[in-house]
Amino acid sequence: DLKPSNIVVKSDCTLKILDFGLARTACTNFMMTPYVVTRYYRAPEVILGMGYKENVDIWSVGCIMGELVKGCVIFQGTDHIDQWNKVIEQLGTPSADFMKKLQPTVRNYVENRPKYPGIKFEELFPDWIFPSESDRDKLKTSQARDLLSKMLVVDPDKRISVDEALRHPYITVWYDPAEAEAPPPQIYDAQLEEREHAIEEWKELIYKEVMDWEERSKNGVVKDQPSDAAVNSNTSPSQSSSINDISSMSTEQTLASDTDSSLDALTGPLEGCR
Repeated sequence: DLKPSNIVVKSDCTLKILDFGLARTACTNFMMTPYVVTRYYRAPEVILGMGYKENVDIWSVGCIMGELVKGCVIFQGTDHIDQWNKVIEQLGTPSADFMKKLQPTVRNYVENRPKYPGIKFEELFPDWIFPSESDRDKLKTSQARDLLSKMLVVDPDKRISVDEALRHPYITVWYDPAEAEAPPPQIYDAQLEEREHAIEEWKELIYKEVMDWEERSKNGVVKDQPSDAAVNSNTSPSQSSSINDISSMSTEQTLASDTDSSLDALTGPLEGCR
């Protein structure tokens, strides 16, 4: 669930992601849950109940980056349908090729919405909202806007991939192969969340786990991991499957309406296209 309140920065500028309550590892032919994502950062393929792949998170990152630049949420919908409307009002109505990928009932609704040409990214993210005191600043402004234009793409098949984003001119200066290519952590023990503990016991367990992880992951590389550990990403979208929800350990109080699952997981895509 990528959103600003789930991202923290340490004193050494190390960025960390919190709250992996419904996170899933990527592997071949895996089944995904009806992805729970805070509405403002929810990718179009999730809103429309489509299958999705790893670059679903690229959309969320684009929304967060855009929010950091503008100082406000860029797609602030009041419900599922309004969220979709906010997206197309700014980015434009998607192409006919995208429409063909939708379920018939969803496609019928989307095609009958008003057509929007979209707003140019130079207008969505004008120069004046970026620091531009030097020629280098102006170059970074252009690169940042270009990256946003590649992340905030409605069609996931045309959206930039994770690897491509890491090598984008705006990002590549911070790119560290040791971090990007480090082996994944050992398989998480799902039974941990099923155990019964008092709040103070949970705090102690979490603290110990964090300290242990810090020790094993010094210098950006996880130690004591199997040498053949790897994650095989499937390039084709995986279909959603229903499983029991796993409780989030976040202390943040989140409204149910703010983290409701995809339309497909409720009463059908676009809630019957009301």
